[in-house]
Order: sequence, then structure tokens, then C-alpha cells
Amino acid sequence: MSELIDKAIFSDLESCDPGDVVARTGCEFNETTRQYFLKVWGQRYCVDLNQGAVRPDGPGRETYRDYLYLFILYYLMKAKKIPPSGEWVSEKDIPGGAAFFRGPHTIPTGLVTARFGNDLKSFQKACENEGGYPVGLADAAYTFELTPCLPVAVLYWQGDEDFSSETRLLFDRTIGQQLPLDIIYALAVEICHSLERSV
Repeated sequence: MSELIDKAIFSDLESCDPGDVVARTGCEFNETTRQYFLKVWGQRYCVDLNQGAVRPDGPGRETYRDYLYLFILYYLMKAKKIPPSGEWVSEKDIPGGAAFFRGPHTIPTGLVTARFGNDLKSFQKACENEGGYPVGLADAAYTFELTPCLPVAVLYWQGDEDFSSETRLLFDRTIGQQLPLDIIYALAVEICHSLERSV
């Protein structure tokens, strides 16, 4: 576990009522081992309160600087049982997002654009490999069900003589009610790095 995840976060999660956590997130909790189990981005993960660790419960996926694990911890602590609104918004449309998502907190969508350039088919293949579902936006776009309540869309525009290729992330409008801005940022960085690494 990287230094990014302070052990105090596990203490904060430990202070939560497991029954409430299960009701809000749909996860499982083993009272004997004091472990939460949650399916995220198609994979099952274990949050072990005794060991202060998050790990895949099975194959899992590579995580950038443990950002995915940080998201999992905060999702268990903060997420509300709110169904998706079905309305896509940019990070700047999330309350407080226009001021937050700039400078060091700019979402690194350029990683995705640099990886695929004008190769739209490779982008589509990478998104499908990562469990994405195509939607009719941009030149190509895919949604990812990170959890049942948190879909994210990745949009891609192919470049031409006048404009460079472009990538954008969109979120369900309810994400601002589910997570703090810094965790939304961590999640977005994880998505960008996952697509950059995908083959």
C-alpha cells in the first residue's frame, strides 16, 4: 500500500457501522475476518480492516499509485444509495469542480490521446478490453460501470488537419453527492492510466 493511503483512513472506515456500509454500497462484510468485499470495475476487491489493506480478491487490475484502492475506501465510507441520474456532466459541472479541476488537478486525458492518436479502432478495442460499453457520443465513446451507482463515460474525437485528437471524461451528475472532489480526481486519473496501459 502506497503512502498515498494513510492508515487513518482504515480507522475512519472501521468507525462506520458495517450494516450501514452494506446497505449503502451493496458490498459484503465478514464479521469474523472483518473484511469488506466489493465489486468495482468488474473485479472483486477485499478491504481488510485487520491488516489495513485493500487487495484484489481474485485477478484484480493494476492500479496507478493505489488510486483505485483509495477510491474503494472512500466509496465504502461516503457513497450514498442514489441511482444514477442518467445525465452526463463534465468535471467542471460538479459543484466546486470548476475551481478544483485545474492546475495540478487537471484530469490527464492527454495520456489517452497521446496513446491512441488518430487510431480510433485501437481506442475502441482498449475500451472494450477494459469492460466499456459503446454509447453514441463523440467519434467514439464508452461507458464504464465502476459500481452500479457510478458510471463514467470516456469520449474520443479523432483528429484531422485542423484539430488534434481529444479525450474527455464525463460523470453522472450524482457523483458530486457520492464522493469528494479529490477522490473523483483520483478515480479519473486511474481511468486515464488504465486506458493508456490497455492493449
